Amino acid sequence: MQERFAPIARLANCFHCDARGSAEWCPLETDDLRVLNQAKVASHYQPGQAVFYQGNPCLGVFCIESGTVAVRKTDPHGNSVIVRLAHGGETLGYRAFFAGVPYRAGADALTAARICFVEKSTVRTLLDHQPAVAQAFLRHMARDLEDAEEARLKAASLSARAQLAGLLLVLKQRFGTMTRDGTLIIELPLSRQDLAAVIGARPETIARAVRSLEQSNVAQFKGRSVVIPDLDALMDEADLPA
Repeated sequence: MQERFAPIARLANCFHCDARGSAEWCPLETDDLRVLNQAKVASHYQPGQAVFYQGNPCLGVFCIESGTVAVRKTDPHGNSVIVRLAHGGETLGYRAFFAGVPYRAGADALTAARICFVEKSTVRTLLDHQPAVAQAFLRHMARDLEDAEEARLKAASLSARAQLAGLLLVLKQRFGTMTRDGTLIIELPLSRQDLAAVIGARPETIARAVRSLEQSNVAQFKGRSVVIPDLDALMDEADLPA
């Protein structure tokens, strides 16, 4: 289902410019915002629905207004691995756009999502008018590289149990609720196999980490729900300050 956005007043709902999301589009002035507003198209995605496919030509960029999207890479044998999760305010497909190559990964909605598409001709026009936007994307790519290096370091130095605890702390920001007695409940958007893929572990390794956390009463896994009686204990597992 697609729809054209109404006037410019709704733009901020799509292209976030705050701590929750990316600030790449912030340098745009009013006239350029109007061009963007007229060109972009919003689509609603259901969980599991593909946003774009790995290997397809890059036709433009996608901005997540709401929801969570899994960015996946698939090997020649058809094995799919989640390389990262993207949330509201983030822009997808910009690396392929700047490199002039097909999408190097695919993306599909993990939750119900609303996503804007901006074709590459419009993006080029905006970059010509506002070079600061290109600089913002370059800063974003630099942060992505730094995050990837940090993830490799964690994979080499932390146990699967610690990495799983850290991932739960990340997921709690968007999928966690706190009960009156201080119990944290996280409704996972990911399967066990996807949890393993995100931290770069084998499914059997994640299974052992889950059993270990349960035996220590740090977390109890019940299907897609995770019950955490003491948040400080989970933070200790991830080696984070309370």
